[in-house]
Amino acid sequence: MVASKLSGLKGLINNAAMEEAAAKNIKCKWRSVQSVVVSSAVVLCLLLYASRFSAPTPYGATGLFGPRAGGDAEEDGGALVLDNQVRSPCSSLLSHSICCDRSDYNADACFMVGDVRTDAASLSLLLFPPQVPAPGATAEEERIRPYTRKWDGKINGTIPEVRLRVARPEEAAEHRCDVRHDAPVLVMTAGGYNHNYFHAFNDGFLPSWLMVQHLRRRVVLAVLAYNPRWAGTYKEIISGLSGYHVIDLLKDKRTHCFPGAIVGTRFHGYLTVDPARLRDKKTIVDFHQFLAGVYESSQQGSKPAEIVVRRRPRLGIVSRRGTRVIENQAAVTQLATSMGFDVDILETPANDKPLSAVYASVSACDALVGVHGSDMTSFLLLRGGAAVTQIAPLGLAQLSRDLFGTPALKMGLHYEQYDVRGHESSLSRRYSLHHVVVADPERAKLKQGSSNEWEWDWDFIGRVYLDGQNVSLDLARFRETLARTHSLLLQQQERV
Repeated sequence: MVASKLSGLKGLINNAAMEEAAAKNIKCKWRSVQSVVVSSAVVLCLLLYASRFSAPTPYGATGLFGPRAGGDAEEDGGALVLDNQVRSPCSSLLSHSICCDRSDYNADACFMVGDVRTDAASLSLLLFPPQVPAPGATAEEERIRPYTRKWDGKINGTIPEVRLRVARPEEAAEHRCDVRHDAPVLVMTAGGYNHNYFHAFNDGFLPSWLMVQHLRRRVVLAVLAYNPRWAGTYKEIISGLSGYHVIDLLKDKRTHCFPGAIVGTRFHGYLTVDPARLRDKKTIVDFHQFLAGVYESSQQGSKPAEIVVRRRPRLGIVSRRGTRVIENQAAVTQLATSMGFDVDILETPANDKPLSAVYASVSACDALVGVHGSDMTSFLLLRGGAAVTQIAPLGLAQLSRDLFGTPALKMGLHYEQYDVRGHESSLSRRYSLHHVVVADPERAKLKQGSSNEWEWDWDFIGRVYLDGQNVSLDLARFRETLARTHSLLLQQQERV
């Protein structure tokens, strides 16, 4: 382009028959053009080749293209920090250092900035500082189990412990980089309770999103307990978090090198995002939009767009198997149909099937109905403005509201909760309507002999109220709940 501009300008000068003053004027203008062209070329070269001639700038360090230490993320992504949490001891992490935040009850989070390399043999991340440590200096070391239930000793003990330490200079030779990455790494786990639909989001993907969403996919995921089934089921979410191939941290024996590392995730509550804890003030609505984005983009071009004019709202009934089953589901379906719903029966998501199929079914619904359980996690896949009705089995009203009701409301969905009464629970057949288990669940759930008179006996709750009952809905009473939902959805259609 520059050569063509020069050729055109020379032709203009040679062919013009101008006065001497005009010629001098053209020469002056030409000198200005040369100056602009040369300056532009210099700037362009700097932009294109500076990263090739200079060492990569670690995240959190200062530099021409690197982020400001402790600074907030800029809109153009040019100033990113590893720790996106406000008032964190690691938010102003210095170059070539390790920092761990262990202040939270639920999870620890550690950060490394500098030349970070994996050591598969010891399941370690090694930090190689540029300067030689002083004689006799001891290596700094941290250990962390990257899971969001550190208070649960039983399950947390199944999570491998990752070591983070400052390496000695002589170790560099035996830890040469096999794979160099231009982005930091997030070390997370697919273990623990992550085989469960609810926990996969509550313990895994939402906390991971909290840690890396500000990096805008410029992060490598290194996963403990990686398995192809997990990766296949949630491949769209994994791709939405990271633009790089996933590393199987326990099986990949190569030395991977990164400019920084995040080990572990944070937990804000059940399916909850606390904007006050984040620099960029993200909310659960942003996570909801993230999920819609990854699945909508994956389905683009799969089939022609259809223009649908709906006259009957579509209701999805979550069909459970095993426990907390709606025993009169066929009658409930018939009732909803008679009231003006088109009804879809949504089966339990299979662990070995892509969640994209579940998204396609759930996102097509205007409303979702289901008994409390992990399957209700599908409310995250509803479109904005949809309605959720959660059926809370006997003794589980507050738990149902905490785990799914409150997050649904914060997400902007219309939420109804149908609390099952004694005669609707199968426990009334196992005990009796007058037995304390049925007549007074709140008293029955209290732990006997505890110094805390309000402490719940979770083993008893799990055995009796979670795993020991089904429900048979009172159709006359449930009709009132469905009527409110139907009326709401019709009003929304009229406003569109």
